[in-house]
Amino acid sequence: MGHRLPHEAVVRIAELFAIERDIKGAPPDERRRIRQIKAVPKLEALRVWLETQNRGLSSDSNLARACRYPLNRWQAMIRYCDDGRLEISNNLVENALRGVALGRRNWMFVGSMKGGEAAALFYALAGTCRLNGVEPEAWFTDVIERIGDHPINRIDDFLPWNWQASRLTNDLEKAA
Repeated sequence: MGHRLPHEAVVRIAELFAIERDIKGAPPDERRRIRQIKAVPKLEALRVWLETQNRGLSSDSNLARACRYPLNRWQAMIRYCDDGRLEISNNLVENALRGVALGRRNWMFVGSMKGGEAAALFYALAGTCRLNGVEPEAWFTDVIERIGDHPINRIDDFLPWNWQASRLTNDLEKAA
């Protein structure tokens, strides 16, 4: 016999994703405003519903664990409502890192935990570049060449989403 709880949860979550489809491409301030009006009440109702469902389940059942999972991460789960730049899910990031997960057995060459951490950092930076339409090799090369002479109070210039404008400014300063 099937349980209605998973179906109801999927329906509620689908309503949140429908809001996101409607605001796709809108400026961040507008996305935040609409989320505050439409998504926040649905999220609050979802939280109350999950708490209610969880109380009626055996604490070590899979359904109870499924209810507790979002409740235990609630602040992280709703953070997107307060920042229109954020997405409802991290699918873009997961897709960017999929190559790392698929090649996990091939990464034995890193040799140590520190080597693995360094590789993960470089993969994350390259993935962030790609997500922001920046060619990673050009970004790494430029940042390495310029970072030594760059003012520390303008280090954000090197973030991939700021980099192209910073690079243009640097080229104009050199030409002047």
